[in-house]
Amino acid sequence: MKEYFITGTDTEVGKTYVTCHLLRAATQAQLVSVGYKPIAAGCDFVNGEWVNEDAAKIQQASSLTLPISQINPIALKPPIAPHIAAQEDGVILSDKDIENGLNTLRAHKADLLLMEGAGGWRLPLTTGTPESLTRYLSDVVSALKMDVILVVGMRLGCLNHALLTAEAIRSDGLTIKGWVANDITGNMTRYQENLESLKAMLPEPLLAEIPFQRAPDPQQLAGAVSQLL
Repeated sequence: MKEYFITGTDTEVGKTYVTCHLLRAATQAQLVSVGYKPIAAGCDFVNGEWVNEDAAKIQQASSLTLPISQINPIALKPPIAPHIAAQEDGVILSDKDIENGLNTLRAHKADLLLMEGAGGWRLPLTTGTPESLTRYLSDVVSALKMDVILVVGMRLGCLNHALLTAEAIRSDGLTIKGWVANDITGNMTRYQENLESLKAMLPEPLLAEIPFQRAPDPQQLAGAVSQLL
């Protein structure tokens, strides 16, 4: 089984969209795939449980049919920063709970497991004080020693965001397996020039390029999945 953590250069850069495309591409390659979104903020009450829209999309894109509570064990109601939502919901964002949820999915022995983060790389789980350090989701990923896939939201400022995020991931001792360029606006000035700059400055491979509001190239996605296995 291969497993990766999917992070982004910011919130709303298409992490879920990319995760779902990779999961479906794995399924089309006759592989067993499953997605995991341990923490999600912003839920609706559906059939007696709180359901996050992104988590539901990941559930549907996975080839394994599993309850939403396994795909997204920590579902927070307010659509705000997860550590603040957790405080309002009276929930403790526990490293152990995140790892236990991952182990539950590992038991299904999928060929490809994709764990999607929330927000960017430095997502707070707790807010530190002078007496205690802030705890981040990236600390959990580092403890799990997971390789990382970086989703770059292609818009003005993406060069700085991508380079700083990649630098932080590497400084945490983790490997970036590759990155995905996701065109999130469809009107980025000098899109191709920025893409070429990223390809020159990021040593990790470009796994796939996702066009704005159009289906990505199936062959490119198949190639991305083959690089992940």
